[in-house]
Amino acid sequence: MPAERRLGMDHDHYDWSPFTKRGVLRWPEGSRVALCVIVNLERLEWEPPDGSFQVAALSGGVWPRPFPDYMRLSHRDYGHRVGIFRVLNVLDKYGIKPTIAMDAVTAEHYPYLVDYCLNHGCEIIAHGISVSQMITSEMSEQKEREYIRNSVETLKRATGVAPVGWLGPEYGESTRTPQLLSQEGIQYVCDWTNDEQPFPLKSPHGELFALPVMLELDDVNALWDRHMAIGKYKEILKECFDIMYRDSAESGRLLTLNLHPWLIGQPFRIRYLDDALGHMMRRQSVWAACGSEIIDWYRSNPPVA
Repeated sequence: MPAERRLGMDHDHYDWSPFTKRGVLRWPEGSRVALCVIVNLERLEWEPPDGSFQVAALSGGVWPRPFPDYMRLSHRDYGHRVGIFRVLNVLDKYGIKPTIAMDAVTAEHYPYLVDYCLNHGCEIIAHGISVSQMITSEMSEQKEREYIRNSVETLKRATGVAPVGWLGPEYGESTRTPQLLSQEGIQYVCDWTNDEQPFPLKSPHGELFALPVMLELDDVNALWDRHMAIGKYKEILKECFDIMYRDSAESGRLLTLNLHPWLIGQPFRIRYLDDALGHMMRRQSVWAACGSEIIDWYRSNPPVA
């Protein structure tokens, strides 16, 4: 779906919808804020395939090093070995059902993590092939289609269930990604970061929705890219929630956090996440749910004028 130069929206992936012109969204049991926590299990490959794209400033390590960049590789591997268990323990403490964004390399080579997440009641959504292989518009349509199908089918083999959600590695998409995702059975996408409610995406292949992530609360964006102090990060998590909770008196809001265990799962950071989530969950009328539960509810109970 290529962009066009014109006034207003310059693409047709979705309709523009100002919040003040929408109907009222109600969450289950009168909840005011839906809280969704996405936890990334993404693998940085030792040697990515020829032709794959990886962002130049990929987080982790200290600075780009010559091959093999063992510092970045091992830093990120901390999330698979240690950090994920620490993060899931905090979410379990507050009864928050995690949405695990798992790439194909992790699903195929870390069966213990797949089983662990399933046994802890997590929803597992597709997360591409690996963080070393990002979707871009440089891909042909056929290559991108095969990429998406490989990711979805690998997760289905590993978990026994086809994923219905998608988060692209590094939020990567081409101009046709949502439509290709819909063709492969994906029902919601977390790459769009432009709202505080779910919204429909246009696709001729079935219903497709956006589950927007709060990009500035993404721990990589805040702690790594913008060098925010962890104590400050905790405070903005709380402040964001408080403002959204206040604004939700008129219509329900969605707060989607995107977290990376190799970063937020470090022992000197985890208590700040614990404190922030405890602050949120102590409030009345907060619905902590996984991505598919939120989208299923929104599909059946759209905003009412």
